Amino acid sequence: MNKIATHSFLILFLAVLSCKSHLPVTSYNPYQYTIQKSFTGSNGAVVSAHPLASKVGVEILKQGGNAVDAAIAVQLVLAVVYPGAGNLGGGGFMIAHLQDGSDIAIDYREKAPGAAHRDMYLDKEGNPVMQLSRRGHLSAGVPGTVAGLFASMKYAALPFEKLVQPAIDLAEYGFVITEAEAGGLNHIRPDLERYNSSKIAFLKPNEWKKGDTLIQADLAETLKRIRDKGQKGFYEGETARLIVAEMKKANGIISEEDLKNYTAKERKPVIFNYKGYTLVSMSLPSSGGIILKQCLKMIEDKSIGKMGFQSANAVQLMVEAERRAYADRAEYMGDADFVRVPVDTLLSDHYIRKRMEDYVPGKAGSSEQTKAGILPKESEETTHLSVADQWGNVVAVTTTLNDGYGSRTVAGGAGFLLNDEMDDFSAKPGVPNMYGALGTEANAIAPGKRMLSSMTPTIVLKDGSPYIVVGTPGGTTIPTSLFQSIVNVIDFNLSAENAVNKPKFHHQWLPDEVFVEEGFPQSVSDSLSSMGYTVTRRSSIGRTELIKIEKSKDGKLVLEAVADKRGDDAAEGY
Repeated sequence: MNKIATHSFLILFLAVLSCKSHLPVTSYNPYQYTIQKSFTGSNGAVVSAHPLASKVGVEILKQGGNAVDAAIAVQLVLAVVYPGAGNLGGGGFMIAHLQDGSDIAIDYREKAPGAAHRDMYLDKEGNPVMQLSRRGHLSAGVPGTVAGLFASMKYAALPFEKLVQPAIDLAEYGFVITEAEAGGLNHIRPDLERYNSSKIAFLKPNEWKKGDTLIQADLAETLKRIRDKGQKGFYEGETARLIVAEMKKANGIISEEDLKNYTAKERKPVIFNYKGYTLVSMSLPSSGGIILKQCLKMIEDKSIGKMGFQSANAVQLMVEAERRAYADRAEYMGDADFVRVPVDTLLSDHYIRKRMEDYVPGKAGSSEQTKAGILPKESEETTHLSVADQWGNVVAVTTTLNDGYGSRTVAGGAGFLLNDEMDDFSAKPGVPNMYGALGTEANAIAPGKRMLSSMTPTIVLKDGSPYIVVGTPGGTTIPTSLFQSIVNVIDFNLSAENAVNKPKFHHQWLPDEVFVEEGFPQSVSDSLSSMGYTVTRRSSIGRTELIKIEKSKDGKLVLEAVADKRGDDAAEGY
C-alpha cells in the first residue's frame, strides 16, 4: 500500500474506532484492490462493472448463496461503488435460467410519474426542450431497482439482510475510487453543483483523484432502512419523504403515491432457437430481445461463419439486419401494457424472412428506402452483471440511470442519484433522444407507463444447459453488441475473451451511418465505404460481461468469465 493510501486507511480506521465501531472482516480490501479481467474455475463466477462488486458476489456464492443471491448483492454494491450507473434510483431487467429448467424475466423498469403527460417537454410552439428530459428533477421516472431486488428474492436462498450488508459497509466506511471514477465525478461536477442544493458525498472542495476514499453516510442510512423495513423502507416512510422533498425543490413530479404504487413485474421472456442454441432474452418494455431475435434470424440462413470474422461481407450482412430491426423498433415498440405492439408478427419467421428480401450483398442499403416492415392486420449509462453458480443457476441483469450519473440530481439526505429515464420516451414523435433513437406514439409519455428500453440481458442454452450469460451497457448499441458477441462465439468460434474485446460496430437505422470503434480494421471500413456506406469512427461501444460455461472431458463444470477491457469491469470466481 502506498503512503497516501496507508494514510487514508489510518485516518478512516481511527475515525471508525472513535465511534466504537469496527471495519467488517472480508476477504477483500476496499482500500486496496486490483482489477482482474478474466477467471476460469468450476464453482461460481461473477462479472460486473466494478471489482468490489464482483468480489462481493463471489463471497455470497461462497456463503451458500445461489446466482440470484449474488446478483442481488452485486446490484446493491454497484449502487455504492459505481454511482454512474449502479443505482437505487433507476431500474432494470433480470433474466435467469434456474437449475430446475425454468426461465425467469423480471421487469423493474422505471415508470412515468402520475403527473406526467405526453407534451411535458414541449415549449409553447410545440418544440421539444430536450434538456428538461435529460437533466434535473423533471427528468426522473419512478425508480424500480429496489422493487426488482425484492421481486428477485423469491428465487434467492439467503436472507436479504446478508445480501445488503456488504453495500451498507462500503457506503458507511468507504472505498478507494479508481482513476476512471475520479474522472467521472470531476467531469459532472458542474451539473452536480447546478442541480443539488443539499450537501452530497459526490462533491468536495478539491477535485477527486485516484486513491481518494468515498464515504456515503446518507446512502448507508437509506440501505439500512431497506434492510430493516424491506421494500417499504424505500417506497414509503423516510426515504420516500426525502425523494418527494427533493422533487419539490425544482419542479420534479414524483409523488409519494407514485412511489407507494410502484411494482416490479414478472414477464414472459423472449425465447427462440438459433442454429440449435436456445436464447432467453428480455421482452417489452425492452426492445432488446425482439431486436436480438430479428437480427439473428435475418442472418441464420446466410452461412455467415464461412464469410469470416469481421470480413466486409459478414459486417455488411449484420449491418443490414440491424437496419431493419431498428426501423421496426422506432415504429412499433413501446410498453405493451399501454399500447398494442405486434410482437407475434415482429418475431414470426415469415415476417423476418420477408424483411431481408431486398438485401443485396455488396451494396449499401438506404434508411430512406428501408422503413419499418408492413404488418398484416391482426386479431448509454447502464451497467450489466452476469453470474453463474455451481448448481446450474445463471443470471443476467442490466440496470440503468440512463445517462451517466442519471439526472445528476441526488435525493437530498438519501444519498443516491435519480435517473433521467424520461428521455427514453418519445418527447415528440420523430425527434431523437440522447442516443439518437426515434419513436412514435407507441413510446409517447403517459402516466404510469414504462419507457422503451434497449437493455438486453441474455442467456444462451446449449442442449438445455447454460452456455453463455451475457449483457452490456451502451444505450441503443446494447442489442447490436449482444448480436455481435453471440455471433462471435457461435458462428466465428472466437474465444470468450475475443468475443468480448474485439472492436465492435453499430447501425440503428437512423442516423444512416455505420459506427465503428477505434481499432476496427481500416480495410473493412474502406470496403464498406466502397459499397456505399457512411462509416464513422466513435468512442468505445459497450462493456460486455460474458460467462461461457462448458464441461471438461471428465464432466467437470468449467466457467470462463470475461470482463470487458473498455472499463474497470472485473471477473471473479472460485
